[in-house]
Amino acid sequence: MAPLLKTNPVRVAAIGLAVLAFGPSAFADIQTTIGYHAEGLDSPAFTFTNVPSPARNDAATDAKFTIVAGEADSNGGGIEVLHDGKLPAEADEPARNFFLAAGTSGGRIQIDLEHARKLHQVNTYSWHPNTRGPQVYQLYASEGTASDFNAKPEKDTDPLKCGWTLVAKVDTRPRGTEGMGQCGVSISDTTGVIGNYRYLLFDIAPTETDDTFGNTFYSEIDVVELNAPVEPALAAGAAPLVVHSADGYCEISIDTSKEPALKEWAEQKLAPAIVEWYPKIVAMMPSEGYSAPRKFSVVIQPVNGVAFTSGTRIVANSVWLGGELKGEAVGAIIHEVVHVVQQYRGGRGNGGRAPGWLVEGIPDYIRFFKFEPQSHGADNVWLQHRRSNNLKYDGMYRISANFLDYAIEHYDPNKVLLTKVNAACRQGKYSDALWQELTGKSLADLNDEWKAAAPKPQAK
Repeated sequence: MAPLLKTNPVRVAAIGLAVLAFGPSAFADIQTTIGYHAEGLDSPAFTFTNVPSPARNDAATDAKFTIVAGEADSNGGGIEVLHDGKLPAEADEPARNFFLAAGTSGGRIQIDLEHARKLHQVNTYSWHPNTRGPQVYQLYASEGTASDFNAKPEKDTDPLKCGWTLVAKVDTRPRGTEGMGQCGVSISDTTGVIGNYRYLLFDIAPTETDDTFGNTFYSEIDVVELNAPVEPALAAGAAPLVVHSADGYCEISIDTSKEPALKEWAEQKLAPAIVEWYPKIVAMMPSEGYSAPRKFSVVIQPVNGVAFTSGTRIVANSVWLGGELKGEAVGAIIHEVVHVVQQYRGGRGNGGRAPGWLVEGIPDYIRFFKFEPQSHGADNVWLQHRRSNNLKYDGMYRISANFLDYAIEHYDPNKVLLTKVNAACRQGKYSDALWQELTGKSLADLNDEWKAAAPKPQAK
């Protein structure tokens, strides 16, 4: 999960940087301009005040892109999305972005333009609400004619020693959370021509190494030839249904463009449930200094499994939903909405990381004991119909939800247990000792007591 960081109010930043260029064919007046949209101003159009919008017919469109160091993340759209002229429809859309594999330390991408061209601009675009939004890379270029030229220098090879020229160093990482959204970078020269080059090499670095999610979501790379006309790129997909939570706090988009048959259900059943319950879920899960996402999306399309959440993007399997429209469909997505609110990223990298049974047990508790208790999807009625009562608190999903309900009903007269457990998970402070503090009993003792009180399975 790559959760949303709180950003400053809507703002566009324009930054002009003088970047030194090196090498015999480099021009001395390279400049790098950075534009970004904070949350609320980002849109599929990538329209900046100081950086050109992405193009769909630039010199990179028919160029050959090659990964010469590192590896692509299997959850991404592949290197071809960098020059297909199609843009993400929203933030945090892995399939419409290229990014290097999670946990890796960056990589290198080579672009072969087939022959040397007079380059006017090199523009790069990224979009993600968190640390995968900023861009960090060094851009090299070459005509490819030097006797020592190495077209595909590996990670430990210095491009400057094998026929490449350093054109620019780019680092759009902000000091705070500004820029953690939609970013555009334009590299140009005050003379109008960067240089006469056939090859470009992007030496890409992660934006952070605190966890495994520091590799940028690159949406498009444009290479604009001098005096060549370009046309705007196109955003993928049709316009989604946009609604707002009942308290007006959050904007929610629901995209059924890839499954039009579910459009009416999404409008009449799903949207009203999310609109009503998002503020209720937020109210159940506060913590100090935390603000829940003000924007998230639900994409309904054919995928494996039932549904998953990545940061502020929920993806639900339209095939499964189609068979559960009168059953579990809405509840399954409410479970995912809880994940949007959880944002437990703060626990990564230390001993307080939220355990999986709480990551999944809390959403099922809220779903089955608050949102749809009448479904008896995780309560004692459900337990009676299981084949065995071999129970353990960390059994995940409905089992863990039932354990949470027992602890809350028996040891939480002030109804603060869920809030405190959630806060500890979000802040990276969770430990099993928390249960002794909150209930007066160890987690093991609570488990034994809950298991003993559970109804026995009904005879078949």
